[in-house]
Amino acid sequence: MTEQSFTRKRLNIRMPGLGGQGAVTAAHIIATSADHEGYYAVSNPFFGAEKRMAPAESYARIGIEPIYDRGEVVYPDIIMVFHEHVITMGKSYTMPFYSGIKRNGVIIINTHEDLLKKEDYDRLNALNVKVFNFPATKIAAEIAGTELSTNMAMLGALFGITQIVSLQAIEEGIKSRFMKKFVASGGTASLDSALERKFKKKLELIEKNLNTAKDAFERGLAWAKENGISPMLPPSPNKKEVAV
Repeated sequence: MTEQSFTRKRLNIRMPGLGGQGAVTAAHIIATSADHEGYYAVSNPFFGAEKRMAPAESYARIGIEPIYDRGEVVYPDIIMVFHEHVITMGKSYTMPFYSGIKRNGVIIINTHEDLLKKEDYDRLNALNVKVFNFPATKIAAEIAGTELSTNMAMLGALFGITQIVSLQAIEEGIKSRFMKKFVASGGTASLDSALERKFKKKLELIEKNLNTAKDAFERGLAWAKENGISPMLPPSPNKKEVAV
């Protein structure tokens, strides 16, 4: 299969899921990682009822030019489905969930089985939209030891497929989201010890999330190569030097 040629200047990403899955955090890390890679990037969430398992949606935009628009992504290049219920139970603010997707787009679905019907594939094939089904929650549970890292698997798969952000930049994005500076208290030894334990737990959390994202990145990249998907944006114009 010949490689696709993408001439986009920007990727618009829509992330439907359920409350509590970390789609908002994922959007933030996606934008931050893209920024570390030198792209312009923004993210924003959309909520209805703010409770667990209620429909929730986040958006990210990544481009080679400044981005000024905000709000809902109506015409996405990529759709990341965080939960099967978005499809099977219609828990999505957009129906069908792939409405508006652009030609040559990609859909990433967190699932262990194919959830789409023939009529869905007929519509998507007409637009040359490819669908990547992969068990993000299962991967998160196996590698990070918790389903709460599902969002790390989803963003890893995104960057593996799009081939626009390096693992190093993803690491910087994750660290910037979870890492806080811990200042020595100058007080009691017990307080300093508590801070040290908290710092250690943070480092362990970051490592588990990184390992989850890296595994999904490699899976996404392999799938992209198999399906003839080349990098979906030009190289970043302002790539930053990342400390090692």
